[in-house]
Amino acid sequence: SRLQKTVSALSPTTHFFVVFLVRQDGIKSYEGKSMSMDRILTAIGVLLAIVAAFVVLEWWALILVLLGLLRGFLSPLTDMAARTAYTVAAIALPTLANTLDAIPVAGPYLNAIIDNFAIFIAGFVIANFLLVIVSRLMDSDSA
Repeated sequence: SRLQKTVSALSPTTHFFVVFLVRQDGIKSYEGKSMSMDRILTAIGVLLAIVAAFVVLEWWALILVLLGLLRGFLSPLTDMAARTAYTVAAIALPTLANTLDAIPVAGPYLNAIIDNFAIFIAGFVIANFLLVIVSRLMDSDSA
């Protein structure tokens, strides 16, 4: 197939990651696949996190939080472990990203990208937190 030819032309390291990602998602082919809303919003969040590292705009944090909130309200997490993992990621990513400043030239940009993505995740975590609170309040009224 076209995908196999493309993957085989990649470097061994890139080939490993592509095969790993394809196997993780169970995607057999990119042809005819439609992306769900949560994947689209996540892709936009990653893209904006990268752009925000290079383009100065005072509104990036607000844009990323609002996008994270939108993703959180449109596709809430029901699994407690997943909610916990996202919360830990939102807290830990900025701390870990600060260590990247030690890398000459690229470090500050990598730090900014990861910090921006953590802002997106924070919006997602806040939306899920609010949905859990509302759900518990609604359940307590009916009891």
